[in-house]
Amino acid sequence: MRYSVIIPVYNRPDECDELLASLAAQTLKDFEVIVVEDGSSVPCGDIVKKYEGQLDVHYYTKENGGPGQARNYGVERAAGEYVLILDSDVVLPSDYLCNVDAALAAQPCEAFGGPDRAHESFTDVQKAINYGMTSFFTTGGIRGGKARLDKFFPRSFNMGVRRDVYLKLGGFCRMRFGEDVDFSYRLVESGARCRLFPSAWVYHKRRANFRQFFRQVHNSGIARINLTLRHPGTLKLVHLLPALFTIGVVLCLLCPPYGLLPLLLYALLIFADSLRLNASFKVAALSVAASYVQLTGYGSGFLRCWWQRCVMGREEFEAFKKNFYK
Repeated sequence: MRYSVIIPVYNRPDECDELLASLAAQTLKDFEVIVVEDGSSVPCGDIVKKYEGQLDVHYYTKENGGPGQARNYGVERAAGEYVLILDSDVVLPSDYLCNVDAALAAQPCEAFGGPDRAHESFTDVQKAINYGMTSFFTTGGIRGGKARLDKFFPRSFNMGVRRDVYLKLGGFCRMRFGEDVDFSYRLVESGARCRLFPSAWVYHKRRANFRQFFRQVHNSGIARINLTLRHPGTLKLVHLLPALFTIGVVLCLLCPPYGLLPLLLYALLIFADSLRLNASFKVAALSVAASYVQLTGYGSGFLRCWWQRCVMGREEFEAFKKNFYK
């Protein structure tokens, strides 16, 4: 078997249904699907069962241990040459697996990943959050401007790895946030070839509201410090920008009225850029809020963890650990 699709799920039966429907519509059929229920209180077993006649699908349940451990559980039970790691909140275009297959034939590698897009059916808030996570003006997310990058670091919402390489590296660590970045670092450090496949994109729903979005990016900021301490030398200037932005916002708010001018100018820049991309005044206005949440959420998490770990010398920690995935 060529591919095993691994899907960790935590209280997301509706999203799992959409993802499985998109897998059933794939034009390439040489794959199995492994759904791992990670201690959910709202399981998706009935959803999975209705696809048994359409997909080679396997359903497992385990105690909650976070998405990384759920992925490892699934990979241990997989049969494919490659394991495709997908988040439960993505939807695939029908040619996704064909595009992966073609890209692997053209550029053989041990690991790869693809970008994400917003679908027309997404809510205005989800479209705005997608803008915040993808825009050049927010430093957010995977943005593959080149067809090939020498050191590309796949993310777990859309990642493929040779199963033997995955198992050799021990899979994902026990971090609940930033575990995919840690795994990507270990892939590159091992000498594995990691490629960006621009044609292997997915629709990514991300968070449904700004509160959930803040939790996500705040934990990403915390994870960046934890990752830097695990992998010295990986901190880049772009990782510092949200923290500097957050400090700048606080200083501007302390110096009205002229201090508000830079904040308004940035808001206008985001509004104009999002309007150009989304052709919607409402999405453009929400993109302003999403961009401020993305940068200050990440920045505040980064600064919080820097203080706790680098100044106070405390151990690795996470925020919103118990309720982030609900």
